[in-house]
Amino acid sequence: MRDSWEEASSWYDKIVGDEGHYYHTHVILPAIKNILRDAPSILDVGCGQGVLARHIPKGSTYMGIDASPSLIKAAKEKSPPNCEFQVVDACKPWSLKKKDFSAAVMLLCLQNMADPDKALLYTAEHLAPGGELVIVLNHPFFRIPRQTSWGIDEPAKMQYRRVNSYMSPLKIPIQTHPGHKTGETWSFHHSLSDLSSMLNSAGFGIMHIEEWCSNKTSQGPHKQREDRARKEFPLFMSLICQRLS
Repeated sequence: MRDSWEEASSWYDKIVGDEGHYYHTHVILPAIKNILRDAPSILDVGCGQGVLARHIPKGSTYMGIDASPSLIKAAKEKSPPNCEFQVVDACKPWSLKKKDFSAAVMLLCLQNMADPDKALLYTAEHLAPGGELVIVLNHPFFRIPRQTSWGIDEPAKMQYRRVNSYMSPLKIPIQTHPGHKTGETWSFHHSLSDLSSMLNSAGFGIMHIEEWCSNKTSQGPHKQREDRARKEFPLFMSLICQRLS
């Protein structure tokens, strides 16, 4: 498979921006900062253009890795000088020397990796025993590309979430430039039970699960049902894990 994220790097850098897109700044990063507030050293796996590096706790050291040289270049240009970055494919053996990070983060990247089990295994090898791993996913049940969608129950005046497929692993093409024939990446769907098995095989235990909803509100005649649906169907799931061995 070609390095689709290198090809899509300029598009991705543009939509994320220096500080992150709306849900980065309003939902994801505030929650991660709270989880990592006491972490002395942080490994950012699949760091992209380094959005997390600009939000790490004061006093923490930071290392970001990503398979895309262009995104690593952008991360170095945008981030504080004390943040380190290295081109590393998380799904292949790593060249990092440090193997005792106190915490690792996979921020909206695990679902874009063809071999997430290998990425988890290599991450575990670079965490100190008892180290924390925070995985942020587009919700693996409610937010599956091409398999989930909104529906309207008019008699009940409710908006619901339709799920066409969940248990089957999926490889889903994602068009990075809608309306154009170039710029394709992939999303790899796995059920929560499969993710749990991968984590267990890599030596992790799931300590806590958080589900994060949109904080947006609607206007207009359908405000009530749309706002209710946002609160009932989370956008993101966070798995807070610990290296057990």
